[in-house]
Amino acid sequence: MTAARRTLPLRRPLHLGRTLGALRRGRGDPAVLLTEAECWRATRTPDGPATLHLRVLDGRLEAAAWGPGATWAVEHAGDLVGEGDDDSGFRPAHDALKAASRSLRGLRIGRTGAVAEALAPTILEQKVAGQEARRSWRALVRRLGEPAPGPAPRGLTVPPSPARLAATPTWVFHRCGIERNRADTIRRAMARGDRVDEAASLPLADAYRSLQALPGVGPWTAAEVALVALGDADAVSVGDYHLPSQVAWALAGERTGTDERMLELLEPYRGHRGRVLRLLAAAAVGPPRRGPRTALRSFADR
Repeated sequence: MTAARRTLPLRRPLHLGRTLGALRRGRGDPAVLLTEAECWRATRTPDGPATLHLRVLDGRLEAAAWGPGATWAVEHAGDLVGEGDDDSGFRPAHDALKAASRSLRGLRIGRTGAVAEALAPTILEQKVAGQEARRSWRALVRRLGEPAPGPAPRGLTVPPSPARLAATPTWVFHRCGIERNRADTIRRAMARGDRVDEAASLPLADAYRSLQALPGVGPWTAAEVALVALGDADAVSVGDYHLPSQVAWALAGERTGTDERMLELLEPYRGHRGRVLRLLAAAAVGPPRRGPRTALRSFADR
């Protein structure tokens, strides 16, 4: 079993849980086991599957990996935890953001480089409750994935490859709680898996165009993928059910908001708008609830 290790001095504070929480699709995600102190992640690299273990100790990131993609995984561990994330121009001007920045110290915008791997579960989150999407993702990974290589915790599973997802019959998706429209969107996108992953090497504007050229992938899905896979700290998920009102409340004290109002309020933070959204979401900033909350994610993509 191929193994690789690396120790990386950190340029600034890092909180693993806050930074890598964006990679985990719910607490039961078979591909990511995460605590505040360490992370186990099963992934597919350009060199093959890998299990990556990360922990922070005395201002250093300790990375160990196993599997065919072990070397690639540890070499890109710095990108994953946001070592390339530049927040020097971010100046919170609103009280809610100032408080979130203080309480969520060490939250960074990381970059996985695994575009197809981020795209499949994001498509699952289109127009359904978040809990339902996470449940479907768990079922899909457990059914079509493979055990993580190396001394991984029991149950850690490498997500299915784009080729396998593309070849999976609709009835299998149905048994995982995924209706035909989303299943077909995933299968079409994963049939172009290699080209999808090429977006990681493109300038951001070109990467967005490439993603949105895929049938069923619109601005919301592209932004959600770009924030995680491309490290776009300015990604704004236009079309989200909750974000406009969350931003309107945090930045203007308004109970409800629209996409247009959200973009207006975020404009002073251009270059860091995705960072603002991550902070507000992690801090659970929002107006008091008046009734049961629905968790629909996107109205815009399809």
